Amino acid sequence: MLRIAVQSKGRLFDDTMNLLSEADIKVPTSKRTLLVKSSNFPIEVLYLRDDDIPETVADGVADIGIVGENEFMERNENAQIISRLGFSKCRLSLAIPKAIDYKGIEWFNGKKIATSYPNILRRFINKKGINADIHVITGSVEISPGIGLADAIFDIVSSGSTLISNNLKEVEVVMKSEALLIGNWNMDEEKHNIINEMLFRFEAVRSAQDKKYVMMNAPKDKVEAITKVLPGIKSPTIIPLADPAWCSIHTVLDEKRFWEIINKLKELGAQGILVTPIEKMIL
Repeated sequence: MLRIAVQSKGRLFDDTMNLLSEADIKVPTSKRTLLVKSSNFPIEVLYLRDDDIPETVADGVADIGIVGENEFMERNENAQIISRLGFSKCRLSLAIPKAIDYKGIEWFNGKKIATSYPNILRRFINKKGINADIHVITGSVEISPGIGLADAIFDIVSSGSTLISNNLKEVEVVMKSEALLIGNWNMDEEKHNIINEMLFRFEAVRSAQDKKYVMMNAPKDKVEAITKVLPGIKSPTIIPLADPAWCSIHTVLDEKRFWEIINKLKELGAQGILVTPIEKMIL
């Protein structure tokens, strides 16, 4: 049995539960239960505060954990990064009041910066040779300049709307963050096998994101021209139809290029184009 620590609430919790669900790993999400078992996969889930996850994994209380890269770097615990999961993306940035004319990083010399991530900030300003006073706050960091508690803030930025609503502007991106799968260094072969199966499922889910399965009928004399515009994984599937002059072509398209390619297919004589979403894709 593998124990995985996950955040008990918030955006990372929602994204983690969605990933587990899409990977067909069924886990109860009761807010009253700290430790729950999956009904169809050999894992148990430990619900924790996000800042407790790195230490819990490093100490071996949990074997693995899903945590934001920002928290992992801030805690600096002795755990390994097993995989970057590609969701819950954000950045850690320095922000100052909008009215200030910002000339460069030297502006922060002698200033007071409010943050919940003092270790990441300290490493950054030391590297840049900046002498600033770090003021640690665990609550709403963004209000600090407005109430005179600090000259600037260092905090998580996702859309930037929180900064705008507090009359702040982002001036320096210090690091980009995403969800990480981290692990204890001392796990036996059985646990590694469970992790590999889990990662295989995660990859199948991620591979299907932003992909569409496309089926169409096309004249046989246009097949070569059509296949040239289809960026299939290897090559499109071509199936004969009852009418010997026609065939059916199946392929996978990236959603970003979908309309561009569909228009080309129509110009080349494709008909009856059917588009369906892909739940999982095994490469």
